[in-house]
Amino acid sequence: MKEILVVIGDRLGKGQKVGAGVESAGGKAIVIPGVAADMKLGDIMNAEKADLGISFCGSGGAGAITAQNKYGYKVRHGMRSIEEGETAIADGCTVLGFGFMDKEELGERLVKAFNKKYGNA
Repeated sequence: MKEILVVIGDRLGKGQKVGAGVESAGGKAIVIPGVAADMKLGDIMNAEKADLGISFCGSGGAGAITAQNKYGYKVRHGMRSIEEGETAIADGCTVLGFGFMDKEELGERLVKAFNKKYGNA
């Protein structure tokens, strides 16, 4: 099974819990350090050849939209629930923009949804 590489960028420099969830589901997480990390999401995803990116900020959009504009990733933003993220992955999105939701369950379920979509399960 291919290890899913997930980059996490949080406006407030968090994301460690989501990263732990990614890893507990068998993925590899890169949590971008520092404030405004969400704005670096596309750059780090591109450099690391990541499979999935998760951006967190108040609106759930800034880092995701920046990644889309700069690199052409398929994005869904403004999300507020895990289910919305799972649906976005099923629809082929590779960058997900959420309001602040640093929860292990989010990371776990998104990796499982990615594996289901792309046959890595």
